[in-house]
Amino acid sequence: MTSKKAAPKQSRVKHGSRTFNIINATILLIFTVIIIVPMWNILISSFATSDALSNGNFIFWPKSLSLDNYRAVFQDSGIWQSFFISVLKTAVGVVAHTLFCAIVAYPLSKRSLKGRKLYSAMGIVTMFFSGGMIPTYLLIKSLGLLDSFWVYIIPALFSYYDVVILMNFFRQVPESLEESARIDGASDWRVFFSIILPLSKPSLATIALFHGVWQWNDFMTTKLYVTNESLYPLQMRLYNLIVQSQAASTTGLKAAVAINTTSRGVQLATIMITIVPILILYPFVQRYFVSGTMLGAVKE
Repeated sequence: MTSKKAAPKQSRVKHGSRTFNIINATILLIFTVIIIVPMWNILISSFATSDALSNGNFIFWPKSLSLDNYRAVFQDSGIWQSFFISVLKTAVGVVAHTLFCAIVAYPLSKRSLKGRKLYSAMGIVTMFFSGGMIPTYLLIKSLGLLDSFWVYIIPALFSYYDVVILMNFFRQVPESLEESARIDGASDWRVFFSIILPLSKPSLATIALFHGVWQWNDFMTTKLYVTNESLYPLQMRLYNLIVQSQAASTTGLKAAVAINTTSRGVQLATIMITIVPILILYPFVQRYFVSGTMLGAVKE
């Protein structure tokens, strides 16, 4: 009798789990379509001719394709300069930010540190409050960082949110490893660079991804603190293209339609060029992403 009653229950459980899986797969498919369709539209529109863009009556495939938009982008020497600045500030910013946050997080992860609660409270305040735009501008000006490449790096060195993730991850490292290294004569810096950092690759990769995406997409820093066009990143160049196209479209002239259409194609091509490096980099960092976030966000 028991086995006969258990069989219908097992079948109901299997049926319920199957239904649950179908619903999850459907929701995932819907979200995938929502994400992929706009991306595909931007990609294919970047290859569309000016006439096809002016008509604008397509979603998946335009009537005619052309490489003129990409030729216009790659022939502009300013684009290459902006691309170099974007790559340089992202690479330098990621290394400097990740290393600085790790150096701050390591001592804060030790309960024996004097004043640790005070330092933690000061860090938490920075997560919710800032000095404001005008005081920050005055500070940047007083430091001599206006129209300087280092304005992209130095103000973004510290993030207490990233410090918390690294700090909680460092607590997962067994103290016996550090003690054995110190018995062998290793200094704190040697322990940090030879033991802590190599064991913290998932968490470090997560912080590097967070900050790298932010650095690559940031243009407000340029807009507020940089007037030298040779220091413009790709995002600021794209912003200027959008502003110019909007200004041309408000002239009311027939020529403005052609200018707007061509500029829109160049905008779309520039958008694709700015997206591609992140799309290439992300799969290599993805395997560290989930483990680094979870281990750094969960307390013992």
